[in-house]
Amino acid sequence: MSDDALVQKAAQILKGGGLVAIPTETVYGLAADATQGKAVARIFEAKGRPSFNPLIVHVGDRAWVSDFAQTDERFLRLADLFWPGPLTFVLTRRERCPISELVSAGLPSLALRMPAHPLAQKILNAAQRPLAAPSANRSGTVSPTDAAHVADSLGSAVDLIVDGGACTVGIESTVLDLTGPQAALLRPGSITREDIEAIIGPVISASDNPHAPKSPGQLAAHYAPSIPLRMNASEVRPGEALLGFGPSKGAVLNLSPAGDLKEAAAHLFGMMRKLDDPERFSGIAVAPIPVSGIGLAINDRLERAARGR
Repeated sequence: MSDDALVQKAAQILKGGGLVAIPTETVYGLAADATQGKAVARIFEAKGRPSFNPLIVHVGDRAWVSDFAQTDERFLRLADLFWPGPLTFVLTRRERCPISELVSAGLPSLALRMPAHPLAQKILNAAQRPLAAPSANRSGTVSPTDAAHVADSLGSAVDLIVDGGACTVGIESTVLDLTGPQAALLRPGSITREDIEAIIGPVISASDNPHAPKSPGQLAAHYAPSIPLRMNASEVRPGEALLGFGPSKGAVLNLSPAGDLKEAAAHLFGMMRKLDDPERFSGIAVAPIPVSGIGLAINDRLERAARGR
């Protein structure tokens, strides 16, 4: 199959909610349409990822970013120099951002990167969709730097593997947080702290602050609504809103009437936000969710939310 035909096939699979392993200059990514929550949930399932960690979203053009996140002069200066390339920016999400909240793991931020690999760029622009794409391997295993690594790790869990040869950088991208007044290095990579500081001035590191979380999404407050949340509810108390799963009678909202865990994962954060309304409800009662597969991650986030702020 020619590269052009492969690119078109990949784009069609992605738009249809499928998973495609794509080459980038850093490592191979397991890509899904970032605007489709159920497709994003398939990433976690395929990787066996134990929790909903934020995912990096890949864009085909810098102009796409303004549709998804708030930018500033620091972003513009660094993107001018390092994009396309192995630098990921964590930026504040825009209101009504079309990217699934599952990508951000419920955080008010987005991690965005424009890859330099020509096949990745062609696929992004053929699909015309932002692509969530963590490394294309089972969670906890070594990141893949060629197509054979992807096949060995994920096998039939991925719908298509696009072979773009060996990755030229071979380590994950640098991650820079620009959501606050002080730029912060969340993950080192081939673009160094010194490279960045030469453009925008001093950058702090997560290690400079012993109280900072080691990675996004680890603090319960990120998930806790303003009203109490109760798990494994067998009954609804006065004033509570029932967040259902499966055949839940009286549910105000239902994560998945069919009992589909991937659908439930896709709906989790958005529905929690909708029910977080203290003028209407005194609390949120959540129907039992199976503790298996991606249900482990759903229950993890619900447990954090139930512990409150």
